[in-house]
Amino acid sequence: MRILDGVVRPYAWGSRTAIASIQGRPVPSAHPEAELWFGSHPAGSARCVDPSGPEQDLVEVIDADPVATLGAASAAEFGNRLPFLLKILAAEEALSLQAHPSADQAREGFERENARGLALEARDRNYRDPWHKPELIVATTPFDALAGFRDPHKTVALLRELQVSELDHYLGMLAGQPDSEGLRAVFTTWLTLPEASIRQLVPAVLHGAIEVLSSGSTEFAAELRTVCELGEDYPNDPGVLASLLLNHVHLEPGEGLYLPAGNLHAYLRGTGVEIMANSDNVLRGGLTPKHIDVPELLRVLDFTPVDAAQMAPPVRMIGAERVYLTPAPEFRLSRIELDGTGLHHSSSICFDMPGPQILAVLSGAIEVRPAGGAPLTVKSGQALWITDDDPDVIVRAASARAVFYRALVPVAVSAAEEVSASAPAAVTATE
Repeated sequence: MRILDGVVRPYAWGSRTAIASIQGRPVPSAHPEAELWFGSHPAGSARCVDPSGPEQDLVEVIDADPVATLGAASAAEFGNRLPFLLKILAAEEALSLQAHPSADQAREGFERENARGLALEARDRNYRDPWHKPELIVATTPFDALAGFRDPHKTVALLRELQVSELDHYLGMLAGQPDSEGLRAVFTTWLTLPEASIRQLVPAVLHGAIEVLSSGSTEFAAELRTVCELGEDYPNDPGVLASLLLNHVHLEPGEGLYLPAGNLHAYLRGTGVEIMANSDNVLRGGLTPKHIDVPELLRVLDFTPVDAAQMAPPVRMIGAERVYLTPAPEFRLSRIELDGTGLHHSSSICFDMPGPQILAVLSGAIEVRPAGGAPLTVKSGQALWITDDDPDVIVRAASARAVFYRALVPVAVSAAEEVSASAPAAVTATE
């Protein structure tokens, strides 16, 4: 096992306080810091920095012996690569509207763009690898997002409440077909409007939203405040209109949001721990100056209406471990809080599951002791890399309170459980 230093990604929408505070650095930071990556992604591999070996990129450590580090089950399923990327994400401004392809769509799109001779770093490239990108975020502060197409009947009620005559045509489209096809028609129309039409429609919508909010009585206050904020930042962007079709999701600390393939979404503000399949495939739909491929986005999007509650992952408590369950085969994420004062039972926890694991500390510090080995102390803002061939570990709080997140590969755990279930029962000798 090795201590990891993550890679800070300085995107413009990031926070100048959140990640620096977690790492114990002075605030504000010199530049916005949007994400702290713990993984082996080629664009930003974490560094192994503890004294037990030379400082190395995690990708180099894995490449040196993929089966020993990842385990046979993970390597067989996902190749000689860590299949997930774990992040701390800190948003002060909205991210772009985006969606991710399914596994089949990613594979086909990657091969298609390769056949066209598009360079991997080309601006108009959609598929930079053949992998899908399901993702899960767990809030560590109050967190807001847009995610999934809202029930069209509720969106019709929202558009009617706005009383914006410029929206009447689109309101009629959706009211006449309040289903996924109606949503597709309205979204497609808005995304392909001439810029001159957008310049007229967005201000009219913002004026209507301000009027409704000023009245002080609406069930759509959060949605309308978001439209006003986005319209101020992106006055000529059809993504402002598209936000009217999506669920506004608010998470309190500890609550999660799972985003499968085809889900149109945008994080608005807040800090959280995010885990995703290790892929770069993003189809953008607005709130960005970056390339938007409308036909490909429409091919990927799932317009099936969904409630916010349906996107919350089921949670299972295993002692001090809060496990967020998703169907993604590449990752499983859990939150663990330990008490170092000795007043409670949850002062330590033992991990004996196979496959690669990363423990990222968000608060306090932990002491990790492998069976028969010396302990390592991992501080807030650092992470620990545990390989498949590492021994079992005991994790204790090294501060009054320690909070960390654990990422692992569920296929490795499933394979080990199958082997254990098929093995003959052990016989214990007694005197």
